[in-house]
Amino acid sequence: MISPDIGLWLQERTALGILPAKVLEAIAQEISEQIVPANQHLVVENTIPDGLYILIEGQLESDRHCQTGATWIGLLPGATINLRELLLNEPAPRTIATLSECKLWFIPAARFRSLVVQYTEITQAFSQQLAQEVAQLSSRLSYDRERQAALLPYLVTKANRGVVGKSRYAVRLRQQILEASRVGDSLCDSTYRRSVLIFGEPGLEKDNLAALIHFGSDRRRQPMIKVNCNVLSTSGAELFGRVGGKVGLLEWLGDGTLLLNNVQDLHPELMPKIARLLASNTYTPVEKEGEEGRGPEDEITSQAKIMAIAERNLPAIETQVGYAIKVPPLRVRKADIKDQLEYYVNLLCRKKGLGKNRVTPEALRRLQSYDFPGNLRELESLVERALVQSNCASELTEEIFWAPETKKKLFRVNLLNAYPWLRRFLRSPWWPDRINYGFTLWFFAVVVAVLFVAPQNRAENLALNMFWAWWWPLILLGFPFVGRLWCAVCPFMIYGEVTQKLSLWLFPRQLKKWPREAAEKWGGWFLWGLFTLIFLWEELWNLENTADLSACLLLLITAGAMICSAIFERRFWCRYLCPIGGMNGLFAKLSMTELRAQQGTCSAECTTYQCYKGGPKKGEGLETGGCPLYSHPAQLEDNRDCVLCMTCLKACPHRSVELNLRPPGIELWTTHVPRAYEVALLLLLLGGVFLHRLPQLQSLLGLNFDLERFFPHLGLSLLALIVPASIPLLAYGGIWLLPKLSDKYARPRPFVELAYGYLPLVLGANLAHYLNLGLGEAGQILPVTWATFGLKMEGLPVWVAPTAVISFLQGSTLIISVLLSIFITQKIARQPVRSHWPQHLGVVLLAASLWTVIISNN
Repeated sequence: MISPDIGLWLQERTALGILPAKVLEAIAQEISEQIVPANQHLVVENTIPDGLYILIEGQLESDRHCQTGATWIGLLPGATINLRELLLNEPAPRTIATLSECKLWFIPAARFRSLVVQYTEITQAFSQQLAQEVAQLSSRLSYDRERQAALLPYLVTKANRGVVGKSRYAVRLRQQILEASRVGDSLCDSTYRRSVLIFGEPGLEKDNLAALIHFGSDRRRQPMIKVNCNVLSTSGAELFGRVGGKVGLLEWLGDGTLLLNNVQDLHPELMPKIARLLASNTYTPVEKEGEEGRGPEDEITSQAKIMAIAERNLPAIETQVGYAIKVPPLRVRKADIKDQLEYYVNLLCRKKGLGKNRVTPEALRRLQSYDFPGNLRELESLVERALVQSNCASELTEEIFWAPETKKKLFRVNLLNAYPWLRRFLRSPWWPDRINYGFTLWFFAVVVAVLFVAPQNRAENLALNMFWAWWWPLILLGFPFVGRLWCAVCPFMIYGEVTQKLSLWLFPRQLKKWPREAAEKWGGWFLWGLFTLIFLWEELWNLENTADLSACLLLLITAGAMICSAIFERRFWCRYLCPIGGMNGLFAKLSMTELRAQQGTCSAECTTYQCYKGGPKKGEGLETGGCPLYSHPAQLEDNRDCVLCMTCLKACPHRSVELNLRPPGIELWTTHVPRAYEVALLLLLLGGVFLHRLPQLQSLLGLNFDLERFFPHLGLSLLALIVPASIPLLAYGGIWLLPKLSDKYARPRPFVELAYGYLPLVLGANLAHYLNLGLGEAGQILPVTWATFGLKMEGLPVWVAPTAVISFLQGSTLIISVLLSIFITQKIARQPVRSHWPQHLGVVLLAASLWTVIISNN
């Protein structure tokens, strides 16, 4: 039965309520009630309707299939189904199905058409409604055309790509994008900060990240526009519109997303307006000329989501945004270069219709060693250029990538690549373990024994001759070529390692960690003090010609290494306390070779740090105990803390370690970090040359000190060490006074930086001194050997250079040292020559003094 108040229900709850009461009563008479089970099709798309349905109870769902997929719409009680189709005699535009059991009122199609013919009011009422809908639709279409025309030049249609890579930076960036996509979509709170700032260097595709944020948010169906801030007028009328005039982009945008690209290029007058927009989403349209300023009541609140991109720090903007993303540059995301490279290769190959290309490991390492100032865009252009150059080859090799060399790579040649046999030797057990434990360990013991038991003068003691006439000249001559190479085969530390292993075997325990802070602060001064004592001992007790005292010196240094090795892990003595190691590290700065690692490869590929910590065999990396000096090759800035033991080369599974040929001493004006105790040691070594020539110096100055007496000898020795060191200090005082005397001179660099300019002179002076022993006595090795064992020396060959030749080589060494000192001083200072002439004069004066005491008295 049909309820008598059906007409009232139809009037209040359905679209038929616009009809007169008599028509509703007539419709009510034709209604029949139906109960339709769930999951039944009530209407099928593109079929002629069988009647008019009115939903009373239950749930209906309507869907329509189109090119973009299916669109589902839920229908509520009171919904009138097929009304339009029956009036216009059209097929059903969509399918309607029951989600639950539904109670419906039904009028057959034939009976409804009869009512339409009988009551013209039905046609008239719905014709007026259709006309209104058509007018509204036309107005909306016109507005949409205007809106589309206004937004089209700025429209962003899609995000080009996601964040590529698996590094922690890439993971964090993806998380930040997800969080930013949720920021600013809560419109219920007018004070809610909805703006997002994306900050980073050029070339990081920050606009693509902004697109990812928009298309991953609830606003994805709304438009997104990108406006370049460098083209905005000072008033910002393009964004905000004008009062009574042109509509601004913010009004056209509605609930969409506005991306302000490169806000650092905004005109200063516009910056406060943009800051307010980012802070509160409010703005004020631009007034016409001559109008008074508008007040706060005229502000408009935009419903758009505001995002900004900046390439430098902007405090006025950064404090106003609700969420900020700092995009890391590619140089700190070296672990992502491999994935990014493969992505670009696959993308570009697909565009060109090519098969997949393989990138060689060497090419990858080269790219990882480059810092990419242009970031992702530069990498993409490199890949595109490489594909063109390779002529679509299936393998992309190192040669076709044109990445410029970084400053740390300039003027370097990797000897391990140039000479593969050298790499094989340095990775073999021979270097340095078999040499150390098969030869040096026992040879050093023999040398010390000979020093004690053989004749005590240098002319009859093989070990003494080798120590002073062979070792000193050769090690000084080797510094410019191989740096601290001697430390890799040094007997002091070999006995230290033996002590360490035996002590752990006899007394198993955990060795102590290094007191790094105290060692960095005081270790250099300790070895400086120890070297001072060695100099005084050498001079006062004539160590050069006293074998047992020379043996005691060697044993004392060895004892220091053994004691430290029994207490601390690895080579604590070598790193901080050894006087010979301190001298080697200082002169190694002038070496033409260096051991380094490719920082990009280390940061991108390495996760175990076996070269530093040690570890088991991995890939081509061998099992090692880690760097004995706790130095990571990728972090080395100079040669001071590398003993060329090649542990890192053996441990590295990624071929990152390099042995480079470089300009000698280049680190002194590039990556060098000055240290006061190193400068003190440098000046001490300078004074040591004068100390070695104390008799000649006394004769030259006309002094009458009795060197056979201890205290006069000690006093003169201290003066010989101190006075030459005062000349660099006085020269720096002259440099420091130059800006005071004239405005033409810039303030100089600190003394601890400029003092390294004397380093070539100090090395050259020591070498010139020991050339006299090397060229004058080293060639007597055969007679000295025979004399050591009590045999006759007559008739044995002797190779001794003439005095003139020795003097020539000594003079040449000093002249070259002076030129190199002036050159390095200028490179360190980075100022005109005239501003540092006092130091250059000091170098010349010292060289002239050394010439006098070394060469003139040969």
